[in-house]
Amino acid sequence: MSSNYKFLVYLIILLSPVFSIAQSNNFISVKGKAIIGTDNKPFLIRGTNLGNWLVPEGYMFKFKTTSSPRLIDQAFTELLGPEEAKAFWLKYQDTYITAADIHYLKTTGINSIRVPFNYRLFTYENYLGQNNPNRGFELLDRVIGWCKAEGLYVILDMHCAPGGQTGANIDDGLGYPFLYKSKAMREQTIAIWKSIAAHYKNETTVMGYDLLNEPIATYFKAEEFNPYLEPLYKDITKAIRSVDANHILFLGGAQWDSNFKVFGAPFDTKLVYTFHKYWTPTTQEVIQEYVDFRDKYNVPIYCGETGENKDEWVNDFRLLLEKNNIGWHYWPYKKMDNEAGVLTFSMPDGYDKIIDYAEKNRQDFDAILKLAPADREEIKKALYGFLNNCKFENCRANKGYVKALAMDK
Repeated sequence: MSSNYKFLVYLIILLSPVFSIAQSNNFISVKGKAIIGTDNKPFLIRGTNLGNWLVPEGYMFKFKTTSSPRLIDQAFTELLGPEEAKAFWLKYQDTYITAADIHYLKTTGINSIRVPFNYRLFTYENYLGQNNPNRGFELLDRVIGWCKAEGLYVILDMHCAPGGQTGANIDDGLGYPFLYKSKAMREQTIAIWKSIAAHYKNETTVMGYDLLNEPIATYFKAEEFNPYLEPLYKDITKAIRSVDANHILFLGGAQWDSNFKVFGAPFDTKLVYTFHKYWTPTTQEVIQEYVDFRDKYNVPIYCGETGENKDEWVNDFRLLLEKNNIGWHYWPYKKMDNEAGVLTFSMPDGYDKIIDYAEKNRQDFDAILKLAPADREEIKKALYGFLNNCKFENCRANKGYVKALAMDK
């Protein structure tokens, strides 16, 4: 071996850590209690959630009892028929969030968004008229591409996990957190996250992965389900790290992302611990336990969801979070006939008939027959009116809310 070759090998070995560090600096990362930007300075998350896009929620459609994606789809399918319902949902996913929405969000001064998704988008299971396992990537690639062009970062949030991680309507499950008791469902969750991580491992626009949204509702026994949570997080983390060493992993506490007592010492070098807070006083006591957790373990914390409140509360809670160096994603970005969000849009003509149908008891076939609309075209027109009204160009900003988030600076 020549001396020149030996020197070249030595130089490569010597410089490889530098190359490695340079590559890792392309990603948002963590250091101690801080999330760190690509400029090696602390990065305070400020943004919103794209709620109701890939995970429709009944209350955002002005429904009460028809609350989950499955129940909403059932009602729309009964009203429109399978073919028309499928066409509606495809149009909905292409309309509710577009490049124009992302461009607008960039102009407000935020730096990131959180994107809730349903695991079914990555499976052959039927979901909103589709059973395409690539649909999730098609939709996420699209919004990530828009965010990349605008310089916004993205957190991917598994809002609905196999079997249901909450046991509530928000996980689109069956009313019980079957995930924790089913080995097959846990393995499916792990496999989907590994697939997502493999797909986005080199994507610097993705800030990280929020592994499970609001696990374990408060109306289930904490002592029965809480012991399953951190071990599942560890299993998901192990699978993700086998293909992706770059991204932050966001871990939500038990009982609606509120209980950090389920956590021990950090088990990965790129963890951020997530809490959600709604309708609480805007006082230090509300968040002190999370600050204490941050201090104890020298890890970052972040508020993944908050909002749905008056402008004064929105402002005061934001100030409280920022005073404590805690980043935030307020919920939601867009919502029909609502002032507690960044954008709103009008309820279309005839939509009251859809609300009336969705709220009626349709527990058996006879009830469905009796409630059948006399004019299905009228129903279709109202639903497509929803699609038209929710387009960015037909929305309006809630100026008080935007000001409360200091997004107009």
